Amino acid sequence: MALQVTGGVGCCCPPGSARRLPQAAALCRPPRAVVSGATRVVEEDEGKVRLGGSGVAVTKLGIGAWSWGDTTYWNDSEWDDRRLREAQDAFDASIDNGMTFFDTAEVYGTALMGAVNSETLLGGFIKERQQKDQIEVSVATKFAALPWRFGRGSVLSALKKSLDRLGLASVELYQLHWPGIWGNEGYLDGLADAYEQGLVKAVGVSNYNEKRLRDAHARLKKRGVPLAANQVNYSLIYRTPELNGVKAACDELGITLIAYSPIAQGVLTGKYTPENPPTGPRANTYTPEFLAKMRHVMYVQLQPLMNRIKEIGASYGKSPTQVSLNWLTCQGNVVPIPGAKNASQAKEFAGALGWSLTGDEVEELRTLAREIKGIRMPIEES
Repeated sequence: MALQVTGGVGCCCPPGSARRLPQAAALCRPPRAVVSGATRVVEEDEGKVRLGGSGVAVTKLGIGAWSWGDTTYWNDSEWDDRRLREAQDAFDASIDNGMTFFDTAEVYGTALMGAVNSETLLGGFIKERQQKDQIEVSVATKFAALPWRFGRGSVLSALKKSLDRLGLASVELYQLHWPGIWGNEGYLDGLADAYEQGLVKAVGVSNYNEKRLRDAHARLKKRGVPLAANQVNYSLIYRTPELNGVKAACDELGITLIAYSPIAQGVLTGKYTPENPPTGPRANTYTPEFLAKMRHVMYVQLQPLMNRIKEIGASYGKSPTQVSLNWLTCQGNVVPIPGAKNASQAKEFAGALGWSLTGDEVEELRTLAREIKGIRMPIEES
């Protein structure tokens, strides 16, 4: 029997409505709709949302696989059997808890970024799990716009290699990982070619600003290919897409915003301190000096927000991480993809589903977040 994906309401309830009763959740669920023209709408069915104007529906919360096989930023510069088992446990726990959308990339875990390719690992996990259960998994991967890659053919060539590593005939979503130094029109043509050839069910971009996003949407539209998603850094604390026009453009054009680093890699939740910085390569970015500055911001500006997140979470029996992820799903047209390195993290992320903040709570947290000034992540969106 195929895995039955379940999930909660992805849109927040109206201000003052009941929060936990199933009947209230049913009433709060927005009607199904289809993207048409410049109106932003999201189809919702059995715990899934549709990616833009495509026919692809994914779970409301996905899992990022950047850390799987990586040794340049994650895993303390090491990859061993223990980490492999933990990554596979994270995959299995995600499936078991109703999260069947996985995001990877050709550069994750490659010779450039690690020990074992993330696509290869994900493909192996899918194959092994399918030998036990009949499961439905949605896979997104990405094309690296490297300077030596030219034209539409480079996209198709890279995609076919990704499919070989994944062991799949097609993927649900294929994205341009970042804007290229040149050749972006050719890359977009390559996406359209892949879509028309049935190698991908939907296409997207990542780290695109508003102008690039609009240009990409227009070029693909001429081919009759919907631009399904733009994957960018977005969280309650890091709300740049709301400020630079990207979120509004996504809503206007019917493009789903996929949010990476939706909990800011744990740094801004107080997980790391100057006395307890992250280990491995991330220590070069999140230095004690950087964390000391963040701690000052935390106590002066972030603390009221964090305190309220904890209070709201306590009323639902939820952790700050789960509240933060739920806040993103309440924005509408947003699919967060937190990275899970082990089963425990995957299970915690799943706790962000099956319930919803009220409209009052969503706006209260946004108001508190607006008071935060001067936070910039070490690596900004290009």
